Amino acid sequence: MKFVQTSHGKIAYQDTGSAGFPLLLIHGNSTSHEVFRNQLNGKIGQSHRCIAFDLPGHGASDDALDPDRSYNMAGYGDVARDLMEGLGIDRYAVLGWSLGGHIALDLSAQTDAICGMMISGSPPITQGKGAINEGFEGDIEHSLGSKQIFNEEDIDTFAHVTCGSGAPYDPFLQKVVARCDGRARSLMMAKLACGVGRNQQELAINSKVPLAIVNGAEDAFIKNDFIAALDYQNLWDSKVHDLPGIGHAPFWEAPDVFDPILQRFLNDLSV
Repeated sequence: MKFVQTSHGKIAYQDTGSAGFPLLLIHGNSTSHEVFRNQLNGKIGQSHRCIAFDLPGHGASDDALDPDRSYNMAGYGDVARDLMEGLGIDRYAVLGWSLGGHIALDLSAQTDAICGMMISGSPPITQGKGAINEGFEGDIEHSLGSKQIFNEEDIDTFAHVTCGSGAPYDPFLQKVVARCDGRARSLMMAKLACGVGRNQQELAINSKVPLAIVNGAEDAFIKNDFIAALDYQNLWDSKVHDLPGIGHAPFWEAPDVFDPILQRFLNDLSV
């Protein structure tokens, strides 16, 4: 684990240091970079320089110095941009999961360094009242994912369901959920629901770089049909990948299925 000081606070990150093309990995709500351990410790991490960091208020990173500034898509994207610029990496791909996919889209408007994005479990929604319900199942605005203060039951529930009901459970998930600064959930979701920030759908549809979308077909949190129906202008493989029998975190639940797709995407960007 390494650390870098940013204007948002001290940020923890892991860098595989491999010689291959760089990949930035951005985790989801109330988790940490550890959810990508299959990729970091596997063939992806061996063949590519993978950088995975803990968002402010998550994992081993500090809580945000200014929560209102940091705990939203633009703020998180600014952290990611600062990290990569600080490491001297001026061209890289991004893999964003759930919240991380929304951050990746915002980041794409903040820098020209990104040459390709893969998002998973991240419905590209528009802005305005009710827009969040277009892409997410249930009342996501008032779900556990937006609750500031967790009791022990909330921690246990979120830790077990966040990666999907069929995904492997590991005790570290409970630890990172318990550690998360609850303001990161409540502020992020409130701003997303109110349409604060850039239009995610426009960024996805009009992406200047190849956009790969790889979702679990059994993801209980997103509307797969909504995501697949959008008129993307630069969609990698010319289709949205919905992986059968897999839930919200395909890279965690089924790396043997997910990683070959990710590797093929990275190969296409590297040529």
